[in-house]
Amino acid sequence: MARSRIQQWEPENPSFWSKEGKRHATRNLWISIPSLMLAFIVWQIWSVVAVRLNDVGFQFTEEQLFTLAAIPGLVGATLRFVYTFAVGIVGGRYWTVISTAVLLVPSIGIGIAVQNPDTPYSVMLLLAALCGLGGGNFSSSLANISLFYPKKEKGTALGLNGGLGNMGVSVVQFVTPLIIAAGTFAALSGDSQVLADGQQVWLQNAAFIWVIPIVLMTVIAYFGMDNLPGAKQSFASQFIVVKRKHTWIMTYLYVATFGSFIGFSAAFPLLLKSQFPEHVSLAFLGAFIAAAARPVGGFLSDKFGGAKVTSIVLFMMGIGSLAVIYFIQQNHFAGFLTSFLVLFLAAGTGSGSTFQMIPYIFPVKEAAPVLGFTAAFAAYGSFFIPKLFGWSVTSTGSYVTAFYIFIAFYVVAIALNWIFYQSKRAEVKTFVAAKTTAPVEQPSMAAPK
Repeated sequence: MARSRIQQWEPENPSFWSKEGKRHATRNLWISIPSLMLAFIVWQIWSVVAVRLNDVGFQFTEEQLFTLAAIPGLVGATLRFVYTFAVGIVGGRYWTVISTAVLLVPSIGIGIAVQNPDTPYSVMLLLAALCGLGGGNFSSSLANISLFYPKKEKGTALGLNGGLGNMGVSVVQFVTPLIIAAGTFAALSGDSQVLADGQQVWLQNAAFIWVIPIVLMTVIAYFGMDNLPGAKQSFASQFIVVKRKHTWIMTYLYVATFGSFIGFSAAFPLLLKSQFPEHVSLAFLGAFIAAAARPVGGFLSDKFGGAKVTSIVLFMMGIGSLAVIYFIQQNHFAGFLTSFLVLFLAAGTGSGSTFQMIPYIFPVKEAAPVLGFTAAFAAYGSFFIPKLFGWSVTSTGSYVTAFYIFIAFYVVAIALNWIFYQSKRAEVKTFVAAKTTAPVEQPSMAAPK
């Protein structure tokens, strides 16, 4: 029997927040974080499993492997449009339970399929697509947590939820090489596969290891989370955000930051294996740094303003891309890795800063679906960036062309951020710095007029 639920919610009321609100918000946040982390783990399993498939007897081309790493991004991004509005319709608690439980399907399916090298490529594509279920969770998770916090604390709260949740990418990239080499679960998970050098691996462990944590977090979310009163909205009332100009501008900025983070995370292991195969074990570093930087981006934005922080990180991403181009051409590993980690650091920080900006532009009931909507578009980065790398190397023999395209994208993002949010003539000036006057509209749980 679940405990009694919250009867009222007034996060902008200091008395309510200190006596009751903060306690409930914190509990929901710390259940949301590991749930979201598991979603990211399942979403990005293919970024590491694809690297090993041919080693255990599969015979896929390089482009097919990049596609397997990219398909979860395509499906996850598309599902985010659905997940964005699910919290307002179903409730945050119920949707967290549902969206966590369904992660069992791809986890079990992948564990079975990778044990047989004769598994058709079409089946692998289907399983990769099912991993997109994990990609959808980000939109609903951030939309839900945004409703729990007052504006002055949203940047930090969203940064923690998103950043520690994003950590699932680095967790899966770090844990997978270790767990597939261990026969600890052999009695339960199945026979090993033998590599060319005679080493035994259990590739199925990469998926099976997450089954028990998924079950546990589903149960914890059911008993520990809340559906906020007054937070439910119809699809139509939420969908109005697509008519807002600033929805699309912020979407572009978030694609530049988070889209780069998740896209580079999906492609980085394959890039390392292609360029510097002896160092592929370091692939987890990029996602780890980006995820760790996201809460920092939210915190800095709460202190100094999201627009200012976003401008700095976009400039860093452009410089980092130029450096990656140079070191690829020089075949210099240390420079390549350092430059790429700068890209990850900036993208992670920018993911936090752009999300901090959104609640200062929109009233609270619009901010939640806008957060999910922008996250949905940005998630396409995990599809298009690996595919762009695959196209670049196939068409030009190098990954350099892809990075020139990224640079052009970042330049446009810098211009948009400056024109609309940072310059003296910017349309929205209230979040140039976090210490400025009241935001555009005071938040409330009432529907926007």
